[in-house]
Amino acid sequence: MLGKAGKAAGTAAHGGHDGIRPPVPLVTYALIGACCAVFLLGPAAELTAPLAGHGSGSNLLAAQTAYFERWGVVPEKLWHGPPAELITPLTALFVHGNWLHLLGNMLFLYVFGAMAENRMGRGPFVLFYLAAGVLALLGYAAAHAASDRTLVGASGAISGVLGAFLYLFPRARVTSLFPFLFFLPLRFPAWAVLLFWFALQWVAARAAGDRPGVAYLAHVVGFALGFLYAWARYGRATRVKAGLPPDPR
Repeated sequence: MLGKAGKAAGTAAHGGHDGIRPPVPLVTYALIGACCAVFLLGPAAELTAPLAGHGSGSNLLAAQTAYFERWGVVPEKLWHGPPAELITPLTALFVHGNWLHLLGNMLFLYVFGAMAENRMGRGPFVLFYLAAGVLALLGYAAAHAASDRTLVGASGAISGVLGAFLYLFPRARVTSLFPFLFFLPLRFPAWAVLLFWFALQWVAARAAGDRPGVAYLAHVVGFALGFLYAWARYGRATRVKAGLPPDPR
């Protein structure tokens, strides 16, 4: 999902720390590690296929399809299937369709997750991440209740992180690499980059409907939820321009 955006521009966020080393974002690293481990152990990575007896192309495709349907969200099955389907909005956050999908999502989580985690705290951040991801997938599933397409990936949760980041660090600087500008590193305010990204998702969601492809609506829902959560939880008094919490003095 976010892997599509990852192809368009590479980003890195910067906040002024005044020489103070921020805490290690253990939750962000753990989420990245979990997503990578799940992917590498699953059939989508095509690394364990010979060991699992899925050596041929048709067998591997069948194994991948069954894997995604088992752990991903299928809206029609979610609303009308067995109770076990209710866990899939959570499990789908750790399943990715291919290498590009995984690497694109993990890039965005690595860039924006660390500062958001340090601002929120580890416990609240992991709960926020999981809640944003689950609600984003549920939002898409509610809008396309009869769809039989499978949704997988951490995009909804990461979109929530981007939304929260926009509210918490609007003056942070983001370094972006654009292919059409010969990959020159250019720095922009976070608010400009993230609002541009959100606008692209909104336009794409309106155009895509229920056709196969990237679930842009889940990105829109996750981003909006993340921004609203940060606004409601932290308010204007706690908005900061750097990657560290405000000085309590």
